[in-house]
Parts: sequence; structure tokens; C-alpha cells
Amino acid sequence: MGIGIFGSGVSALNAAQIGLLTTEHNIANANTPGFNRQEIVLGTRLPQATGAGFIGQGVEVSTVKRIYNEFLSNQVMQGQAQASQLETYYQQIGQINNMLADSDAGLSPALQELFSAVNNVASSPESQAARQAMLGSAQFLVSRFQSLNQRMSDINSSINGQISSSVTTINSYAQQIASMNKNIVLAQAAFNGQTPNDLLDQRDQLVSQLNKEIKANVVKQSDGTFNVFIGAGQSLVVGEQTITLQAVQSSSDPFRLEVAYGSGASVIRAQQNSFQGGNLGGLLAFRSESLDVEQNALGRVALVLADTFNQQHKLGQDLNGALGGNFFAQPVPLVNSNTANTGTATISASVVSTSALTGSDYSLRFNGGTAYTLTRLSDNTVTAFATLPQTVDGLTIATTAGAITGDSYMIRPTINGARDIAVAISDTSKIAAAVPIRTNASLANIGSGRISEGTVNAAFPVNANLQQPVSIVFDSPPTTYTVTGTGIPGSPVAGVAYTVGTAITYNGWTMQITGAPAAGDTFTVASNTNATADNRNALLLANLQTKNTMAGGTASYQGAYAQLVSQVGNKTRELELTSQAQTSMVNQIIQTQQSISGVNLDEEAANLMRYQRAYQAAGKVIQIANSLFDTLLSLGE
Repeated sequence: MGIGIFGSGVSALNAAQIGLLTTEHNIANANTPGFNRQEIVLGTRLPQATGAGFIGQGVEVSTVKRIYNEFLSNQVMQGQAQASQLETYYQQIGQINNMLADSDAGLSPALQELFSAVNNVASSPESQAARQAMLGSAQFLVSRFQSLNQRMSDINSSINGQISSSVTTINSYAQQIASMNKNIVLAQAAFNGQTPNDLLDQRDQLVSQLNKEIKANVVKQSDGTFNVFIGAGQSLVVGEQTITLQAVQSSSDPFRLEVAYGSGASVIRAQQNSFQGGNLGGLLAFRSESLDVEQNALGRVALVLADTFNQQHKLGQDLNGALGGNFFAQPVPLVNSNTANTGTATISASVVSTSALTGSDYSLRFNGGTAYTLTRLSDNTVTAFATLPQTVDGLTIATTAGAITGDSYMIRPTINGARDIAVAISDTSKIAAAVPIRTNASLANIGSGRISEGTVNAAFPVNANLQQPVSIVFDSPPTTYTVTGTGIPGSPVAGVAYTVGTAITYNGWTMQITGAPAAGDTFTVASNTNATADNRNALLLANLQTKNTMAGGTASYQGAYAQLVSQVGNKTRELELTSQAQTSMVNQIIQTQQSISGVNLDEEAANLMRYQRAYQAAGKVIQIANSLFDTLLSLGE
């Protein structure tokens, strides 16, 4: 009887002691990241059968249970992956937003300064100071374009570094998770399948940290190990084995890094948009959805500005009497061949209509024969071509022979627009502020006919006979007229019907005659000599500031830039609000999880007292058993 009481009392002491140790463990790890509180699971020992019935033999601790809610833990991990992506995206796009919207460092002040200088030249076309100021303002605008583009390129380089760092971090977590898998299996095998709670907590914490880098899906195996998958279902951890990620140079763009899978000595490239969630997902999403888009949009503004300004400038005449040339150096599209190509074909792209440019990049793939497939990457619109050259979205694409089926090319029409724009002239006398033709009515005319100033037609190349003298003499009766001059087909051309105000076009110019000319009245169109005070082309250049020359004729330069700034600003604000909401939601889920799995110090303090009392009571049982045993021994004396 005494021995039975001793055994029962000792079991109670042991149970209370383990309860105290578990409670102390909870208190010690109250602030340990990823720790889930633990509690002992008690069970009765097998009772002893007697004639009086089954007599209990005390208590035993069957296991120490981890208070863990798998559903809430998965919610926390997935929520953290999304929150990390949004936060990273928001931080990155904030750099562009601050840069573009800066009232001093943005593009708008530079555009305004250029056209203010053009207006000053229009006011004083003979002023060398005004002309020099125009060149200086143009150079300032070019520098601003290049500065903004360089900042975006620097951000792209920073993204490359962060992607490389994130890949290294992910690989480290993968290796640690695989190591924990091994340790958990060994621990369970060594201790009869008992759950190694602290190891499980550590592994869960590693998976949680991994989700902050990239969204990971976990599949628990029957042996207790985790298989971890990322991207489009690609395995990262399988039991004790890991798949290594690598940051490799893009096959279509030598200036960017992409994420790939290492397989032995080979590299398996993956779709970059398959990597969602976490810091890495935010970096990749920012680069493809915002950085590339905004850099292309800025480049498009530069391309259209250079092209339209050049076109108008070439329709003018400089102080030397020569036709205007390019005012800006015209950027050209960038074409990259895929590094995996086996053919020798060269793809070229040229801009034929800047107003039709979309700002998108394009992927071109050779299908065999002479057929190609072009994909507009902004909306994945696919166009099939039986042969090249072809023109699409203001871009003419041509090729040489030698392509092999499967060869692909990346075409980026506007990416280098802001980088490569430059002022093409340095001599103020070459600013074409005048119009190269001058119209005149003979002083001997006796009718009321009037001739307009005339305009140069916007056609390139400019007509070679543009400045050749042309005379228009009204016949008798003055219902017709005769045209004479170099470059006039069939000159002289007699009997041309006269209609008041109708456009008269020859040699690349257009003018109108109004009123009622008399027979013999003569009108001439000739070269504009001694035209230092002519400001007509300068006025046309100044009008480009408000003319809708972009996006198919729907926006001006500043309008397109304002749209760019607005787009970035709206996206930044959207990400700020979404990131805050996601973070708040994650915090709420964590609070719910902690209410179940977290350590409550008040509760643990109560448990300490409970187990202390239980230990004291068990000790009292042993003391009584000892007294009974002493009594039995005394009976034998």
C-alpha cells in the first residue's frame, strides 16, 4: 500500500515538475519570434485491478503539446508575402514619384524655359542674345531629360543588386529549412515519434521569413518534413534537398538581372512574373509595371519632341539663307538579340511616325521561312507577319537573312529616347527662325488682289525647288493665270482657273490669292533673302508647345509629361493605401494568432502557482506514505 502511494506520489511530483519546466520555458520565450506556447498533456497510468476494483496508479505526461493553429499561421505567412511585396513596390516607386513631380527637378520647368526662349527669338529674330539663350535652354532641357533617365537607370541598377541579394537570402532560407527538415525527422525517430516543438517553431519562423522575400507554398509530408514551392509551382525545398536560385543576366537585355533556377551546370530561365509576393516579387513587379513603363514614356516625350521640333525647324531658314537642319539629335530604337539565338540575322527598327509610338516594348520571334510574330508587351497583342519589313505603331521593322526558327529579339523603341536626345547645333546663326520663301505683289498691279505670306509644306525631303522664283501673271480676262518658274512641270502653265482664296501649291509651298486681280497683275514667290527680321518659323516652333503632337495627336509635350507624372502619382498613392491596409490586416491576423499561440504572462504566472501547489501536494502525499511505511515497520519490532 505504501509502495503504491509512493509510486502515485512520485508520478504526481514528476508531472508537476514537467508542468513547471514547460511554464518556465513559455515565460523565457515570451519574446522569441515564432515561438508557440506549449502545455503538457496528462494521462492516467494503468490502474491496478483488485478485488475492490481498479485502484489508480497516478499520472503520466504523455507529451508536451505545441499550441499551434495551422490555418492562422498560413494566413499570416501569405499575408506577410503580400504586405512585403506592396511595401517594396511602394518604396521603389516613391523614388520616381518624388523625382518626376519635383517642381524644380522635373521636366516641366525645362520645357517651359525652352519655349519661352523660342518666343523671345520670335520677338527678336535678329538678336544673337535671344538665339544664344534658346540654345542654352535647349541644352538645359536635354540635360534634364538625360538626368531623369540616368536616375531611372540608376534605380534599375539598384534593382539588379537587390534582386541578387534577395536570391541569396532565399537560398539561405531554403538551406536552413532543409536542414531543419532533417533535424526534425531525426528527433522524431530518436524519441519515439515525440514532436520536437522548438524545432517546428524554428522551421515555421524560417518559412515566415522566406515569405517576406517571396511567396512560398508549403506542403507537409507524412514524415513531418516541409516541401516548399515558389513561382509557378517550382520546388525550392524537397525534404532535405534544395533547388538553388540564381540571378542571371537577361537573355534579351544585358542591363538587367533575372531570376533563374540552377540545375547542375545549366540554368533554367523562368517567367519573371511568376515570382509573386515578398520583397523579390515587389522588385520584379515594380521594374516591369512601373520603371520600364515610365522610362519608356519619358523616352517617348523626348523622341516626339526631337522629331516634331526638327521637322518644323527644317522647314525654316537660318541667318545664312540655308534651310534649317536638325535642331536635336534624333534618338533611335534599341534592338537586342536573344543570347540563345543560333541564327545570324540582324533586326533593325526605325521610327517613321513618332506620334504613333505607344511607349511599349516588343518581342519579335522568327517562326521559320520568312514569317515572324510580333508581340506588343504592354497588352500582349500579337501580330503575325508573313515577311519583313513591316510597319506597326509608327515603327518599321526590317531584317537581314540568316534567322533560325525560334530566334527572338527585343525591340525597345523609346527606352533610350531621353538618354540620347542632344542639341545638334551650336551656331546661333543656324537657328531657322525665318520661312525660306517670300511672297510679293508687283507695285504695278492695279487690281485688288492680295497674296498671303505662304507656308512651306510639311513634307520630307523638302522640295529641291522650294526657293526657286515662281511668277503668277493674271490673264485677260483675269479669270485665269499663267505660272512660270523652275521646277514647275510644263512651265509656263497657262490657263489655270482662279478661285478666290483657293490654295495654290507648287515647289513645296502653299499660298492663297484673294480679292480681284486685274489682267496683267503679277505675284511672285521667291527665296527669302535678307530675312534677319523674319520670325514666321520661330512662331511655328513656339506653337509646338501647345500643339497635340503626342499619343496619336491627343496630347502636347507637357500634357504627355503631366500624364506621366499623374500616372506615377496615382500608382504611388494607390500602393501607399493598399500597403497600409495589407499591413493592418496582417497585424490583425497576427493578434488573432497570438491570442491562441502566444505566451500570456498572466496565464503562465497562474500556471506556475497551480503546478507549485500540485508539487507541494504530491510531496505531502509522499510524506504521508513515508509515515505509513514507518508505522508498518514499527509493528514488526
